Amino acid sequence: MLRPGESQENLLKRFRKEVTKSRILRTVRRKRWFVSKSEQRRIAKRKGIRKARRRQRQHSRRRQR
Repeated sequence: MLRPGESQENLLKRFRKEVTKSRILRTVRRKRWFVSKSEQRRIAKRKGIRKARRRQRQHSRRRQR
């Protein structure tokens, strides 16, 4: 909804910001294809492993300083 005195560019900026903030596009992209429960668990496990490795690297870098 265009506010009084607001340009169309500002309206688009505001819209993009709201869409980004609400993570609508992320949800749409994720639900684009069907992913079985077992595949979801596998993906989550891999993601967790990567996250743990990243944290471990960051922790070891901090200790070296």
